[in-house]
Amino acid sequence: MKHREERPGPHVFVLFGATGDLAKRKLFPGLYRLAAASRLPEDYAIIGSGRHSPGSDDEFREKIRSGLQESVDDVDSDVLEDLLSRLSFQTSDAGEEDGGKDLAAAVRKAHDGLGEDSRTLIYLSVPPTAMQSMIGMLGREHLTDDARVVVEKPFGTDLESSRELDAALKEVVSEDQVFRIDHFLGKEAVQNILALRFANGLIEPAWNRDHLVSVQIDLPETLTAEGRGAFYESTGCFRDMISTHLCQVLGFIAMEPPVHLDPTALRNEKAKVFAAMQPLNPDRVVFGQYEGYRDEEGVADDSKVETFVALEAFVDTERWQGVRFLLRTGKALGATRRTVTLTFRTPPMGRFGDSEYGPNQLMIELSDSPEFGVSLMAKRPGPRMDLVPLTFNLDVANEDPDDVPLEAYERLLLDVMRGDQTLFTRADEVDRLWEICQPVLDTPPPTLPYARGSWGPDEAIELAGPEGWHLPDA
Repeated sequence: MKHREERPGPHVFVLFGATGDLAKRKLFPGLYRLAAASRLPEDYAIIGSGRHSPGSDDEFREKIRSGLQESVDDVDSDVLEDLLSRLSFQTSDAGEEDGGKDLAAAVRKAHDGLGEDSRTLIYLSVPPTAMQSMIGMLGREHLTDDARVVVEKPFGTDLESSRELDAALKEVVSEDQVFRIDHFLGKEAVQNILALRFANGLIEPAWNRDHLVSVQIDLPETLTAEGRGAFYESTGCFRDMISTHLCQVLGFIAMEPPVHLDPTALRNEKAKVFAAMQPLNPDRVVFGQYEGYRDEEGVADDSKVETFVALEAFVDTERWQGVRFLLRTGKALGATRRTVTLTFRTPPMGRFGDSEYGPNQLMIELSDSPEFGVSLMAKRPGPRMDLVPLTFNLDVANEDPDDVPLEAYERLLLDVMRGDQTLFTRADEVDRLWEICQPVLDTPPPTLPYARGSWGPDEAIELAGPEGWHLPDA
């Protein structure tokens, strides 16, 4: 996973969804920061596309300028003006037979200006329902020839639609051209799971069922679905978060040591984890909807869409058999966190009398700046042999304050330009994850109400059992 710090060759970026929320919050800030760090090609062009024009190219540039000034602190005016000067917009309509001709002409013109060694990077930030027709249009216009195609999650909405989407992709591109982006895999902290496990002899021998009783992957957030009501109505929390982010993190945690940290070896081991996962049991899944969700714009008055999911999963390998994986995520909860908690088996403690004690835990915070915590037991100072819990915390950023991590989209965009698929999801992974999730889609649990600022329905609290959830901290 090491790269030489050489800049990629000339590129034409074709961004579908260039005027959308994701482009505003992630894509253009990512491109700006790469430009500011001299990590974009020296020569490149960015062509936004979609059915509806934002106006003239100058009006499109002003829209992007405004978004960047909102999203990025201390914008460098020279970098910003250079980036904006390379922007243009060309309408396209996948529903029309010749709806991509003007876009194809614009891309060819950009390539003529950049030289014959320039590459095409196509970014598809469009709803699953629009994906297949979009791919068909790109194929008809030969825009996918030798291009790298980035596909945003969710990859379909269930097993059947996922397979249809994959078949449509394979008609116009090969697997090595497809980059299924799950931005969680671009986070420094998620990648640090690999370093924490495989570079530390203290930890790897205990990373198994002989020493661990459970693994919690907890991604609550205080934000509501405000401004994303229509998206949530069509997708829901389960499709948006479980079949993608949380299961991918589970794959990193549960994989066997890969021979090399390269795309083939790493993704092979992750695929083996998913192959060994039991299909989810709907009776061990809790859906919730925060009070007031139905008042959000774009949400049906009688909506049953879930904004919260908690579930129990198992991986039937020798390493993990019997260990519970508890996954939880949702909107309008008590805190915004990205926390993995590994709970260790507690040794017999009768020799310490009535001392209060809890299990040892290893906590990994999946923030942009990785943080780790370890809870241990020690003797309380004084004349008695009483125990006291201790927690050690490590913030990786504090160890080297000059080392600035790349934000997830920066890292992943850079990897696409380099053709590195290590942190992208492979087709067989996606297919197996939908197989695992399909029983819940076929027989969804009831959607239970929960108060804003809470930790979800009571049934979700009970799902964790006597051990409880590590969050909220208590």
